[in-house]
Amino acid sequence: MLCDLHTHTTASDGQYTPGELVRLAKERGLQALAVTDHDTIAGVAEAQRAGSALGLTVIRGVELSAKDHHNCHILGYGFRDGDTELARLCEKFRIGRDERKYQIVNFLREKGVDIDLAEVEELVGGEVVARPHFAQVLVRYGYTATNREAFDRYLDTEEFRRRVKRFKADARTCVEAIKSAGGSVSLAHPYQMGLPDGELDALVGQLKDWGLDAIECYYPKYTPEQQELYLHLTEKYQLHRTGGSDFHGEMVKPDIELAALDLDLDWLL
Repeated sequence: MLCDLHTHTTASDGQYTPGELVRLAKERGLQALAVTDHDTIAGVAEAQRAGSALGLTVIRGVELSAKDHHNCHILGYGFRDGDTELARLCEKFRIGRDERKYQIVNFLREKGVDIDLAEVEELVGGEVVARPHFAQVLVRYGYTATNREAFDRYLDTEEFRRRVKRFKADARTCVEAIKSAGGSVSLAHPYQMGLPDGELDALVGQLKDWGLDAIECYYPKYTPEQQELYLHLTEKYQLHRTGGSDFHGEMVKPDIELAALDLDLDWLL
């Protein structure tokens, strides 16, 4: 099926509402779409309703932030609705992000960047105030030229990561919460953790023991060597392969379009 298994909406830090994203996916010619917002499942129901109306399969998804390594992200798919451990974990993430926004404002003010939190919150279409919302305001007032520059200069520096904290669960908790809700688990964009190949291999083996089902083997920023390594790891550990664009919308990530990957989804559907 032509699909994109890694996308974001206004429920977290994407540009488009879940319904708008589904319509874009339909126009792109996709047959299946996973909505994988950061640390929240708030946009999934709207996306599924839109998918039903348009004849596009929408997979319930989420991207959880694990504290084990920088940019260690766990993708969950096909989990059930209702009062689950995953839903409770997402609520902890929401509270943590809500508390962090005040830290970000204070951090930026120390750097000479005085912005109004209320203006940042106006950009939030869902329940999560995230760094890309701050980046858009920084660009609006000329503090930076692009969202990427906002991250490089302010929102993703070593000092920022050291001083501005929020709740993150460990990878095992993320995997087990998804599995306990009947879902499947994939490791997102492994290169972003910056691990040597041997350490990544060991991490994948550990995640497999906890319930990992797949690795995100197709992603727009991979080098051929990185993709070859991830494909090798799926063979070594008998894992499935997922892929996606990490689409946020052109205002957030202007160089990323929706993917149209031809993947086997029988195991996922």
